[in-house]
Amino acid sequence: MKAIIPVAGAGTRLRPHTYTHPKALIPVGGKTILAHILDSLQESGVTDFVFVVGYLGEKIKDYITKHYPHLPCSFVEQSNRAGLGEAIYLAKPFIANNEEIIIVLGDTVLEVNWKEIISLPGNHLAIKKVEDPRGFGLAEFNENQEIFRVVEKPNIPKSNYALVGLYKISNSKMLFDCLENNIKSNAKTQGEFHLTDGIQCMIEQGEKFHAYRVNNWFDCGKKEVLLETNCLLLKKVPQDFDTSSFKNTVIIPPVFIGANAELTNAVIGPNASIGEGAVIRNAVISHSIIGEFAKLQDVVLHESIIGSDALVKGNRQSLNIGDNTEIDLS
Repeated sequence: MKAIIPVAGAGTRLRPHTYTHPKALIPVGGKTILAHILDSLQESGVTDFVFVVGYLGEKIKDYITKHYPHLPCSFVEQSNRAGLGEAIYLAKPFIANNEEIIIVLGDTVLEVNWKEIISLPGNHLAIKKVEDPRGFGLAEFNENQEIFRVVEKPNIPKSNYALVGLYKISNSKMLFDCLENNIKSNAKTQGEFHLTDGIQCMIEQGEKFHAYRVNNWFDCGKKEVLLETNCLLLKKVPQDFDTSSFKNTVIIPPVFIGANAELTNAVIGPNASIGEGAVIRNAVISHSIIGEFAKLQDVVLHESIIGSDALVKGNRQSLNIGDNTEIDLS
């Protein structure tokens, strides 16, 4: 089976981090978002990958080359970013005639039985119940879990089950035919060629789709969701790292500490990810993500995201305070 992974988005909701890093390469729980996806798919038997790149696409290519040098993969560029439907259609030349495919959005972390959904016969769309469905693609289905309608961000939702960015497609030829017809006829919805429109075209032609419920889904497009995802994934990270090189430092699990990180007079955790080569001195870091080779000194950080190679320095005071004294340093 071949996987199509769209990673062409600009990630505007995660700026300033996505000015220099593709959203798929933002670290969370000790690995990039993309690494979580690739590792899960490879462990489940997916052998070939097609990456649809665009914004900062060279960084995606460099990352794959460095960290997955033997991964059988191809790259295609989406220059106009006219929607997810267009992104998937661009992968058509790399897919054999009616080859089964799995589509996974490159900014999504899922808790799902990957082997199960990959092995299931037919077409399956992963879904999750959400409180406010207006900002998502939605699936409507019957009591047999058969999907009869998918729609992108409707003004008046008739379902509160969101499509979470995982699509297992058995009839890929029909999908590409539907997408091609929409593109050639310029049939856009909300100004874009949506994948949901291509899937709805298939449904209207009699193709069967089934709903597949996931345990947890994190659309890592916002700071607060990224930090929440980091907390969840850190619970699965082994806490057996060597702390002998950390000077006067307290570690409060769960945490991730990258290779060659330097920690001095620090309190790290809980729920802190420290990137490779980061230097942290006289600091307290909790519920935060610190990028590779960042330098932090004399700071207290909570619910923060610090990019790679960033420098953060705070103020230090030396006080000699007598009895009955009140000092406000805020």
